[in-house]
Amino acid sequence: MEILVTICARGGSKGIPRKNIKEINDKPLIWYSINMAKLFANKHKADIALSTDSKEIQKVAAKYQLSTNYVRPNFLASNSAGKIDAIVDVWKFYEKKRNIKYDLIIDLDVTSPLRTLKDIEDAMDMLQKNENALNIFSVSTAKKNPYFNMVEKKSNGFFDVVKKEELILSRQKAPNVYDMNASFYIYKRAFFEKNNRSALTNASLVFPMDHLCFDLDEPIDFEFMEFLNQKNIIEL
Repeated sequence: MEILVTICARGGSKGIPRKNIKEINDKPLIWYSINMAKLFANKHKADIALSTDSKEIQKVAAKYQLSTNYVRPNFLASNSAGKIDAIVDVWKFYEKKRNIKYDLIIDLDVTSPLRTLKDIEDAMDMLQKNENALNIFSVSTAKKNPYFNMVEKKSNGFFDVVKKEELILSRQKAPNVYDMNASFYIYKRAFFEKNNRSALTNASLVFPMDHLCFDLDEPIDFEFMEFLNQKNIIEL
């Protein structure tokens, strides 16, 4: 089975400038994804592809032995560009470059590094065992539930729970819901052959993580992650 691991890292970031190479515990953020990609690739004989528009990110990645001559086009490096389109572009580049066809594409999100090799392997096994599934992505149990304690404005101008299919009076009775934590996405080749533009399809699986996982959106998130790591609550 041929596998491509993608690491997509734009140079621009409005929320946190230079986010993908900002240091956390004395390592640039992208290092954690590069390191995990190498662990996986060495065990499963996979290829690793870096997708970035930034020479600075390329330089940092090369420092950790991940070099590339692929440059993400400007139209795929804007704030409005979709992640799937960026993955497709680098995937096609590497297929042509290596003259092979990849069966699986595993995308490791730089901004959500709290993942383990076992997480990825177990999720990959789940996907492979379901012949009808197109992809699988990591999730965490949601702290709020739209069936119980999330409300929205209804057409009558008053507020009620987001999803009211029946009267649910306790959190334990509500259906399980999950937060997409963005840590990793695994796609079968068929996912892209069907021209899907979103990770959410009618044949998607989820992999609930049994440990803490969150992505880094705000500067304080870096402080939280460093603190949790120093207290041995998480392991980066």
